[in-house]
Amino acid sequence: MAQDKNPPTLPIPEDKKERFEKIKAKFIEIYGEEPKFFSRAPGRVNLIGEHIDYCGYSVLPMAVELDIVMAVSPDTQGQISLVNTDPQYQSYNVDANQIVITKDVPHWYKYVLCGIQGIKEHFQSDTLRGFKAVVDGTVPRSAGLSSSSALVCCSALSMLKANEWTMSKEQLAEVCAKCERFIGTEGGGMDQAISLTAVAGKAKLIEFNPLRTQDVLLPPNAAFVVGNSLAEMNKAATPQFNTRVVECRLAAQVLATSQEGVKWREIRRLGELQEKLGYTLDEMLNLVTSKLHPEPYIKQEVCEILEVTPEELVETSLSANTTHVDSFSLYNRATHVYSEAKRVVQFKAICDQQPGNALEQLGELMNQSHASCRDMYDCSHPDLDTLVEVSKANGAVGSRMTGAGWGGCTVSIVNAEKVSSLLAGVKAGYYQPNPDKFSKVDEALFATTPGGGAAFYIAQHRNILFPIVH
Repeated sequence: MAQDKNPPTLPIPEDKKERFEKIKAKFIEIYGEEPKFFSRAPGRVNLIGEHIDYCGYSVLPMAVELDIVMAVSPDTQGQISLVNTDPQYQSYNVDANQIVITKDVPHWYKYVLCGIQGIKEHFQSDTLRGFKAVVDGTVPRSAGLSSSSALVCCSALSMLKANEWTMSKEQLAEVCAKCERFIGTEGGGMDQAISLTAVAGKAKLIEFNPLRTQDVLLPPNAAFVVGNSLAEMNKAATPQFNTRVVECRLAAQVLATSQEGVKWREIRRLGELQEKLGYTLDEMLNLVTSKLHPEPYIKQEVCEILEVTPEELVETSLSANTTHVDSFSLYNRATHVYSEAKRVVQFKAICDQQPGNALEQLGELMNQSHASCRDMYDCSHPDLDTLVEVSKANGAVGSRMTGAGWGGCTVSIVNAEKVSSLLAGVKAGYYQPNPDKFSKVDEALFATTPGGGAAFYIAQHRNILFPIVH
């Protein structure tokens, strides 16, 4: 049973052997030796539950087949050597004991270093191996499919195995969620949890604090189409994402001041406030309506409500890269979070009950989710909104932005029999009018099923195989 809890070691699937061979050949070309093992971590698409994991609420993602794969050999000298198969990404070398991760430019290798550093800090070992790696990725960058977290997870797996340490998938997910903060991203842990714990053919309900996961069986006629809007947004390079985290924290703290017996300084998340009050999600939505005003709050007003100076507000509520923000949309952000948390509960209940019109009900929840992301959380993008509308016009029963937003991807739910016509319609309606986007359509638009989670794969060495004598 313990084995099930740890990342599995699997044979390389037949349809992936050619890719793994290419990665191995690159490894031999660079390092003059064969890799000892491969690590793999998938990207993900969040079906529903956007921007609520860091507020303490459950989310419902599935892993996609796109992934990060690393060919790895341990380095007993403690050196980390990283080469990317994509030549646009520079190689990087560092002593594992001297890793420094700066928050300025989010270079690809810094996400690898986050994973290494997280594992290193967890085990606090005197003896430390590094590793040599060739890294190959099929998850598009800054598309909202969690390429960065897949890179962190894959790196952490590699560091784990290089040092012959073990930990459960859930423990590893919590370490990986924390260590992305080294680069300045304040996520909630969904991306790492789904990448590490996904089960092929199923979505997952992921709950936090502590991390718990439940398999979710989707309707048998459900298929999913992911479309990259090709409007890029880098999560760590812009304060937008971290501003939303802070707005949610401030909304929780300002709401807390209106409630008897609640100390606002002890509240960090909207979910914590609900738990403290013992309210339903509907009651929390009513509280938001009655206690917060729809217009944005300026910093001075927040300071007056909380009875703190601007300097103290930095300590109690803001993050390093949001100290300059002067306006906070507390009503809209809290309304989105509580209504989206409710939609996740409804989505899971529909999947459990599987009524005859399950597909249509799930699609409607996804449509509501997109509207809330667009109007209340301000994290959509005109291209995403267009892609959602084109998808719905071509047979999707529901469509929404997925991931952090401000660009990136949509996910659409469609009857499995209509996947081909949806793909053709979106290709013609969204990509074809723009020659630049149309040139990338083959990578940008694809149907996907729920993929399996992170794993190790045995590097096939050129050994002579002897027949088994019975």
